[in-house]
Amino acid sequence: MRTSPPNSQSTHGRWRRIGTAAVATAALALAGLGTAAQAGAATPASLNATSKVTAKVSAQAIAAQVAKAHVTYTSPCDATPAKGFASCNALRVTSGTTAFQEEQAAKKGVAPATIKPNATAATPTGYGPSDLQSAYGLTSAAASNGSGETIAIVDAYDDPNAAADLATYRSYYGLSACTVANGCFKKVGQTGSTTSLPAADSGWAGEISLDLDMASAICPNCNILLVEATSSSMANLGTAVNRAVTMGAKFVSNSYGGSESSSDTSYDSSYFNHPGVAITVSSGDEAYGAEYPAASKYVTAVGGTKLSTSSTSRGWTESVWKTNSTEGTGSGCSAYDAKPTWQTDTGCTKRTIADVSAVADPATGVSVYDSYGADGTGWNTYGGTSASSPIIASVYALAGTPGSSDYPASYPYAAAGTSALNDVTSGNNGTCSTSYFCTAGSGYDGPTGWGTPEGLSAFTG
Repeated sequence: MRTSPPNSQSTHGRWRRIGTAAVATAALALAGLGTAAQAGAATPASLNATSKVTAKVSAQAIAAQVAKAHVTYTSPCDATPAKGFASCNALRVTSGTTAFQEEQAAKKGVAPATIKPNATAATPTGYGPSDLQSAYGLTSAAASNGSGETIAIVDAYDDPNAAADLATYRSYYGLSACTVANGCFKKVGQTGSTTSLPAADSGWAGEISLDLDMASAICPNCNILLVEATSSSMANLGTAVNRAVTMGAKFVSNSYGGSESSSDTSYDSSYFNHPGVAITVSSGDEAYGAEYPAASKYVTAVGGTKLSTSSTSRGWTESVWKTNSTEGTGSGCSAYDAKPTWQTDTGCTKRTIADVSAVADPATGVSVYDSYGADGTGWNTYGGTSASSPIIASVYALAGTPGSSDYPASYPYAAAGTSALNDVTSGNNGTCSTSYFCTAGSGYDGPTGWGTPEGLSAFTG
């Protein structure tokens, strides 16, 4: 249960916890440079001090360097929101070596560069659109689907550079322009106004950039509607969800959460009960434990994985994202929300989290361009279930408009156990009395739900 000082809601710009994550090295196997090394404890600084490589090096030397690498990261949002308020679930890498950097270095036969502490980069250091589309079997669909569909992103506070940063991301990766002028992008406040916007906030701006970039990466032909809540209160964020639906969005991503409370069932009926709309919510970044609104019976709760390249036929492998006992994908059995009719696991009599999942580990994170964040302008690597929620919302968008009376959260359950989902069977996000609440296995489990997308068929009615 999260606790917080009484004035937490007024400290929304404060950067929060710092974490570390060991980096997987399956990319080396794909590149023919040996098996994945096990994570070690050396810091990037000691790594650089012990091996100053300026030219081509052996596969063994690369593997030895990568074995010692890790990333550190922080979140832009308050970790302990007050009752009735939410925190974003974004985690920004501040130093170390990401999986993307390791893979690129392995292909070139050089030692991987490291991200300098608290510095943004001149070029991307995380997975881009082609990586994510490949990992989830979406390459063909992303090229041809999504035209006419609108993905709504709901966040708190204003990112004044949202349109410009989105343009930079899309231009770098060769995606079509998505601007206010061509009708592809629109930013409004929770009242629907394009001019009366919330106060700007450098912390939530990083979250907004992450969400917009992931929508672009997965569904480049979709329109994007950014709805900015006046604050991070559940009432304002919920009002922003309603606004997104009123404005016609059939896909709404929410990358935030807070502690469960007895008010959740009333929030359900007031803000999240929208038949015919795919509403996705991050399951949380604080490891095992239920959060709201991921616990809402009306939404698709999205867990997080560690995504690495591999020599398998898929070309990728995934496991549960867990950094430590307090950092990893959220999951659990809700204390308040009723079980949706399509969810049939027997260990939890109420709502079980999550339903599906996608990449969230900062060490195997995604590239984001942000010029209004707390640490300056440039390319960043982000993780957290804030990445996985817009990814899944965008997969729904690629799959097409839901049935008008449908709750799209039920769709993956109809495809359960088929090749439409990549079953994640390894890893855990903590300890629990009912094993599948926190430990991956064959079929359904709490941390990753039924798995990750393999094409679109698990996300259609």
